[in-house]
Amino acid sequence: MENKPILLQDSHGRGHDYLRISITEHCNLRCSYCMPEEGVALTPKTHLMTVDEIVYIAKTFVRQGVTKIRITGGEPLVRKEAKEIILQLGKLGVNLTITTNGILVPDFIKTFKIAGIETVNISIDSLEKEKFNKITRRNYFDTVIKNIDLLLQEGFQVKLNVVLIKNFNDNEIIDFIALTKNKNIQVRFIEFMPFSGNQWDKSKLISYAQIIETIQSKYPLGNIERLVDAPNDTCKNFKITSYLGSFAIISSVTNPFCSTCNRIRLTADGKLKNCLFSNSETSLLEDLRAGKSIIPLIQQNLLSKKAIRGGMDDDLKFQNPEQFSQNRSMITIGG
Repeated sequence: MENKPILLQDSHGRGHDYLRISITEHCNLRCSYCMPEEGVALTPKTHLMTVDEIVYIAKTFVRQGVTKIRITGGEPLVRKEAKEIILQLGKLGVNLTITTNGILVPDFIKTFKIAGIETVNISIDSLEKEKFNKITRRNYFDTVIKNIDLLLQEGFQVKLNVVLIKNFNDNEIIDFIALTKNKNIQVRFIEFMPFSGNQWDKSKLISYAQIIETIQSKYPLGNIERLVDAPNDTCKNFKITSYLGSFAIISSVTNPFCSTCNRIRLTADGKLKNCLFSNSETSLLEDLRAGKSIIPLIQQNLLSKKAIRGGMDDDLKFQNPEQFSQNRSMITIGG
């Protein structure tokens, strides 16, 4: 892949070459940490990006130095034009990846391969069927497990995203690690993060330190290898010696990685979020549909990016419900 100059700089000197595009707000699951139990008010279709607009905006970012694009949702594969979008983005010469709940994967294997997708992230928060169905409010456990194995058989790199919640699935940390013994899979433990409607409070948090302590209670220190993290990686990466796969911890709450952040998010309704925790957004669609350049809007959005977690730069601010209640629910941001 050709190395492109990173033109998207914020006021803290961070370059942004990674774009996450949500292509839909819809989902076939109802995960409690992602969506309020009462649901969310979905954006009218006329206010959502069309296929052509998604591709145009993506091309604009690529010309500005973006080298990686992740497709997200909602659940991206439920969008009627998902295959077309994936194939069009696959022509841009970037590292194209996707995050999905895995339910519709069999219909997209060929599309993924044509588009050059090599890595697929699957969101799964329990290896216990009853618990999985409770948190997702649906009954797709067997389907997801079967489709994870299908992806592995088809040669994809599979990463499992596991949001840990105290007294819910924190007793499964070792079970998830055990998956990596004979499967070339990466398990990514994610600290529970606050968003509108997900009933977050710090008492539900399983921290990076607690995750490590739990793993060390099962595996001797000499058997836990610290791996080299990729540049701008959100994870701290590990593996158990002799295990085929690996595991990682995303510590957005207790040990944020803001200083090396290279990500910018595009919501399904065409708005830029320069930080997952930011309350502010920049709409691109009005100017785009009026035939104006969107580059000034992109630059303005990046220059307003805070140094740490959307301005929540201490624990007191981060625990203040008024801060994150003004943000979107996760399903309308995009993972």
